[in-house]
Amino acid sequence: MFDYITNPKSWPQWLPSSHDVDCEDRPMRFGDTFHEHWSTRSGPVALDWLMIAYERPRLWLGLTHMSVTDPIVVQYVCAEVEGGTKFTRTVRNPARPKAPTPEMIARIDEEAELGLGNIKRIVEGAQVR
Repeated sequence: MFDYITNPKSWPQWLPSSHDVDCEDRPMRFGDTFHEHWSTRSGPVALDWLMIAYERPRLWLGLTHMSVTDPIVVQYVCAEVEGGTKFTRTVRNPARPKAPTPEMIARIDEEAELGLGNIKRIVEGAQVR
């Protein structure tokens, strides 16, 4: 699972706001860069990413910049648990000028739940074959 989620080429398969990613088709590691086409409620966004941590098979950290919420740090943590892997995705906007509204948090949570369901379906489906 770790290699799947840390390969940005897979993101459009499971992350609804990610539409296209320009990079090699492999997990991104420390120092790698790539370009993502993302969508927000106010329109498309182009994101340039820098990988700032990679500790296979448990930790992946990416850094990007967006004018409204500069910078953005995304962290993936995978932990082995009984019967599988627990995946935690954390998004931080340390310089965000104000806290997200409850409506924004609800939309983020909804997309996260959908993304996790997509990962589960795709990864478990690949294991069955």
